[in-house]
Amino acid sequence: MKRTYLIAIALFVLMFSAKAQDRSNIKAGFSGGIPVGDAADFSSFSLGLDFNYHWGVSELLDAGVATGFINAFGETLENQTEFEDIQFIPVAGSVRIYPTYHFKFGVDGGYAVGVNEGNDGGLFYRPVVGYNITGNTELNVSYTAVENDGTFAIATVGILFLF
Repeated sequence: MKRTYLIAIALFVLMFSAKAQDRSNIKAGFSGGIPVGDAADFSSFSLGLDFNYHWGVSELLDAGVATGFINAFGETLENQTEFEDIQFIPVAGSVRIYPTYHFKFGVDGGYAVGVNEGNDGGLFYRPVVGYNITGNTELNVSYTAVENDGTFAIATVGILFLF
C-alpha cells in the first residue's frame, strides 16, 4: 500500500513539473454512472471527479496521466442487507487519439487505490470516447473497471473542462 502512495505522488509531481509542449492541457470534470455486471448487485449509482493532464505527442495523439475520485453508492436490498459505499482513487496513464477535432477516443490504465475500509483496490482501466462540445468542454462516455478477485464496473457519462 505504501508503494501505491509513492507511485501516486510521483505521478502528481511529474504531472505538474513537466515542461509543457505545444498542446499540453489540464482537464477536470464530473462523471456519473450506473454499475454494471456484479457491481449492480450491491451498488445503485456512482459519482466521480476526473482530472487529466495531457501532452501533445503529435497532431493526432496525446499522452498523459489521469486521476480522480470514484464513489459508488451502496444499496439496501429487500432483505435489509446494506452495502457500504465503494470508493477508489485511480492513478493511471492516459492516451487519446484524435481522428477529428471534435471526436476522440482512448484509454486510461493503471491502479485504483481502494479508499473505504476493506477495499484493496486493483487494476484500473477505462476506455473513453469523447466529443468536444466547445473548444474547452468535452462530453464523454466510458466503461470504468477495477479488477481484483472480480470486476467492479461502471458505465459512465462525464463532462470535462479544459484549463
